[in-house]
Amino acid sequence: MKTLKSNRVLFGMITFVLLLAMQELLFKAGRWIADLIPYQQIDPFDSFAGGFIRHTIVLIIALLIILVLSKLMNLNFYFQLGDKKRGIKYVTIFTAVFVVISVLQHTFMALNNRLPIYTFPLDGRNIIGTLGFQLLLTGPAEEFTFRALPIILLTHSFGNSIKIKGNVTLEVILASILFAFAHVSWSIIPLHFEADYFQLVYAFAMGTIQGIVYQKTKSILYPVLMHSFSNVLMVGGGYVFTALFC
Repeated sequence: MKTLKSNRVLFGMITFVLLLAMQELLFKAGRWIADLIPYQQIDPFDSFAGGFIRHTIVLIIALLIILVLSKLMNLNFYFQLGDKKRGIKYVTIFTAVFVVISVLQHTFMALNNRLPIYTFPLDGRNIIGTLGFQLLLTGPAEEFTFRALPIILLTHSFGNSIKIKGNVTLEVILASILFAFAHVSWSIIPLHFEADYFQLVYAFAMGTIQGIVYQKTKSILYPVLMHSFSNVLMVGGGYVFTALFC
């Protein structure tokens, strides 16, 4: 691991804190705007429409921030195809492995009577709506916010990419910590902290894998596809196994 100068360490720490604040504000803005829009007629069980609105707002704001920073700071956020051969290979392998993981996980849950319990009926509207949300918006909104922005800004703050071991870099690890922290329910006033630790480890691991792919392919496209496909497989797997065993 390369040695960082003290001023670069400080700059990186400040950038990390600012990124944390920005990400929190982005999703608060998304939730606030979603609460203002009456979508109950479209989605009476609040299964997908709120998520569509929240992530659309996050996606738009994150994209605007990226466009502004790319111009002002001359930064490349890798909005390009990059290494297509390597990217397609990574997405294909990742998706195949995740199909197996999803089947094994939901089989284990079915055998232990722990399949998901849904607060909405599994009808056509809710299934198409939730899977459409996972496929079309979770990948772009979250990868722009939790992968492209932090990895590029942290690399810029440190002055270069800092390798830890193999393909793992410091900026990817820090971005993965931010992504994991986004899955925590917390507040300062009143003091509150609640987390599913399995979900934290899962988010950190997924963030690290997708961050490595982002840097290796020099494209945000492939992490977006991996993120969206994995979410669809997990959510869709729950639907399939619930229909089969419940």
